[in-house]
Amino acid sequence: MLFPESRRALEQPSGPPAWSDEHDLVAERARAREEALAEPREDVAEVVDVDADGVPCRLYRPAGARPGVVVHLHGGGFVFHDVEVHDASARRLANRTGLAVLSVDYRRPPEDPFPAAPDDVSTALGWLQAHEPGPFVVHGDSAGGNLALVAALRHPGAFAAAVLIYPFLDPTAGFDSYATATDGFDPREAAWYWEQYAATPADLEHPDLAPLRSDRLGTLPPTLVVTAEHDPLRDEAEHLALRLAEEGVEVVSTRYQGQLHGFWRHPSVFPAAEPMMGQVAGFVRQHVP
Repeated sequence: MLFPESRRALEQPSGPPAWSDEHDLVAERARAREEALAEPREDVAEVVDVDADGVPCRLYRPAGARPGVVVHLHGGGFVFHDVEVHDASARRLANRTGLAVLSVDYRRPPEDPFPAAPDDVSTALGWLQAHEPGPFVVHGDSAGGNLALVAALRHPGAFAAAVLIYPFLDPTAGFDSYATATDGFDPREAAWYWEQYAATPADLEHPDLAPLRSDRLGTLPPTLVVTAEHDPLRDEAEHLALRLAEEGVEVVSTRYQGQLHGFWRHPSVFPAAEPMMGQVAGFVRQHVP
C-alpha cells in the first residue's frame, strides 16, 4: 500500500532516467544541489568545512553537544549527491542526536570508481580518530548505507553503533523486492549505479563493494536497519538484519509502511521522515548516552 504522500511524489515530473542516452550527469548533479539549497535548514551551533587528510568533510556541532561524532555518508547511488545536498539532513541529524556530525564528501564514480569511496571514508575516520575523542557512530542512507556498513566491517571496534537507512547492498539484484516493490526506483537505475561504481567486473564480488559477501558481519556494533515498504532495496536490507541477528549482533530492523526509497531526506513531503529521525536519534542515544 502506498501512502498518499508517496502517491503524490510519484506523480511529480522527472527527467530522463539515469540509464538513458538523454541523461546528463553533470546537469542532474547541479539540479540536485539547486533543490537542496532551496530547502529550509535548521540552525546548528557550529558548521565548518574541514580537510580530513585530503578528504573534504563538513563538521556540524549542535548546541550542548555530548561527546561523540556521527560519521554521515550520503546516498545517491554512489554517483550523485554530496555534503551540500545532504546539508539539511546532517543538520537535523546533529540536532536530534545531540552529537557532532561529520559528513564525508567522498569521491564518486564514474570519475573515481571503487574503491575510492570506501578508501576516502577510511581516511576520514583516521583523521576523526586523531582529532575527536569519540565515541563514534557510522550512519548512511542508500549507497551511503553500503559505505557505512563497509566502514564498520573494515574497522571493527571503531564504532559504538551503526545506522543503515535502506542500504544498497546487492549488485546481483537477487531479492524479490526488485520485482515487487519498484515504485519510484526502477531496478534499471540500480543496475546503472553498480555499473558506474565497479571499476571491473571482479569488483562486483568484492565484500568492500558487496558487503553481503563479507565473512565478518559478526564483528558489527549494535546496528539499526531501516527499510521502506515500496523500495527494491527492502529485501536485501532485511536479509542483512536477519543475518546480523543470527551472528549474534544486536540489531533492530524497522520497515516503514507506505514509504518510498529516499523518504528520509524529505520531512516536508513524507510525514514519516521526522519520526524516523527520532528513532535514529533514540538508537544513537541508547548506545552513546
